[in-house]
Amino acid sequence: MKPRSMEEKISYLLFLMGFAGLVCTAALCIFVFHKAFREQAWTALEREADLVAASCAQVDAPSQLETYVDGSLRITLIASDGSVLFESATNQPMENHLSRPEIQQAMKSGVGRDCRDSQTLGYETYYYAMLLTNGDILRVAQDSETIWSIYDAALPAIVLSCFLMMGAAAIIAGLLTKSLVQPVLKMTDDLDHIQENVPYKELIPFAESIHSDRMLRENNEKMRQEFTANVSHELKTPLTSISGYAELIETGIAKPEDTPGFARKIHVEASRMIQLVNDILQLSHLDNVSETGAAPAMETVDLLDVARECVERQKVNARRSYISLTYLGESAPVTGSRVLLDELCQNLCDNAIRYNRPGGKVQIITACTRDGHCTLTVKDNGIGIPKEAQTSVFERFYRVDKSRSKATGGTGLGLAIVKHIARIHNARIKLDSVVDEGTTITVIFETAS
Repeated sequence: MKPRSMEEKISYLLFLMGFAGLVCTAALCIFVFHKAFREQAWTALEREADLVAASCAQVDAPSQLETYVDGSLRITLIASDGSVLFESATNQPMENHLSRPEIQQAMKSGVGRDCRDSQTLGYETYYYAMLLTNGDILRVAQDSETIWSIYDAALPAIVLSCFLMMGAAAIIAGLLTKSLVQPVLKMTDDLDHIQENVPYKELIPFAESIHSDRMLRENNEKMRQEFTANVSHELKTPLTSISGYAELIETGIAKPEDTPGFARKIHVEASRMIQLVNDILQLSHLDNVSETGAAPAMETVDLLDVARECVERQKVNARRSYISLTYLGESAPVTGSRVLLDELCQNLCDNAIRYNRPGGKVQIITACTRDGHCTLTVKDNGIGIPKEAQTSVFERFYRVDKSRSKATGGTGLGLAIVKHIARIHNARIKLDSVVDEGTTITVIFETAS
C-alpha cells in the first residue's frame, strides 16, 4: 500500500473539518432560526388574541366579532361545553371542539396553544386559545409558512453558498498545509545542521533523534574503518615474520642449528595470530548480540565460582610470570551467561597478569552490596594506567604500553570484549588506577532475583 503524503493528509483533514463545521453551523442555524420563528409567531398571535378578547366584552352577539376578522386571522368562539358559537372561517355548523388540545389547556390553565399542519402544502396553523371571564373560550388561529418551505425558497442561494464556502475551504486548506509542511521539508536540506533548522518545537526530539542516529552511523563507519585498518596491521606483522623465517628455512640460508629457533618463533607468531583471530571472532559475535538484541541463554551464576575457576585456569600463566594469583569474597549470584562471564573474568585476569611485575599480586574479589548489586573486582599492583589513557583502554586495539603488550602476546582486544560482555549483562564498569601502584577494575551487576 502506497503511503499518503503528509501534505495530502493534512489538506484532507482540514477540508473535512471545514465541511463538518459548515454542516454543524447549518444545523445550528436551522434550530435557532426555527425556534425564534415560532416564538415570534406565538407572540404575534397572543397579541391578536388579547385585542379580540378586549372586543368580546363590547359586543352583544358573537356574530359581531366578524368585524375584527383580518384576512389572515381566524377567530373562533367556543362555549364551555365545546360547542362553537362563532367561526370566522365558515358559516357551516362545526363539530364539538372540547377535545382540541389548545381548548383543554385553556380550560385548565387559562391559555392554550397548539400547532398543526395545515391542509395547504408548505403551511402550518398556529392555534392560541384563552379563557374569557364569562366561561367561553376565544381561539385565534393563523396560517404560516413552515421553516422548511422558507428554506426551499432559499435553497439555490444556500447550495451556491455551500459550494463557494467549500471551495474556499479547499483553497485555504491547501495553502495552510503548504505553509505547515514546507518548513518540515526544508529540514532535510542540511542534515548536518538539522537541529538548527527546526521550525516547530514539537519536532525538536525528532531532529535530535535524526542527528544522533546520523552521528552514530558515522561513528560506526569510522570504527569499522579503523577496525579494518588495525586488523590488517596486526595481522601483517606476524605474517611478515612467519614468511621471513619460513623463507630462510626454505632457501637453506638458515643454519641447521638455527632452524629450531626459527620454528619456535614461527610457532609463537602463529599462536599470536590464532589468538587475534579468536578475539576478533568473539568481538564480532558480541557485536551481533548487541545489535540484534538476541541475548544468550541466561541463568543464575555465582561470581565466586567464576572467580575460583578463573584462578585455576590462570595459575600456570601467573606462576610463569612470577605473579601471586588469589581469589576471595562471598557468594554473589547474578543472572547471566556462564560462558560470557568466564570470558570476562579471564580477560580481566589475563590483563592484570600481563601488565604486572615479577613478584606482583593479582586478586579477584566478589561481593554483594546493600543496594542490591553484586561486584566482581580484579585488583593488581602492576604498572598502572595513566589518567589520560583511562577513558580509552576499553577501545579496540588500544594499548597503554604497546611494546609490553606485543612482547607478552596481547591483542589489544581483551578490555573491548569485557566492555561488550558487561553491556550484554546491563552491568557497569568502574576503573581505578594509579601509575606504578596498580589497577582495580570492578564490574557491577544486578543481584539475581
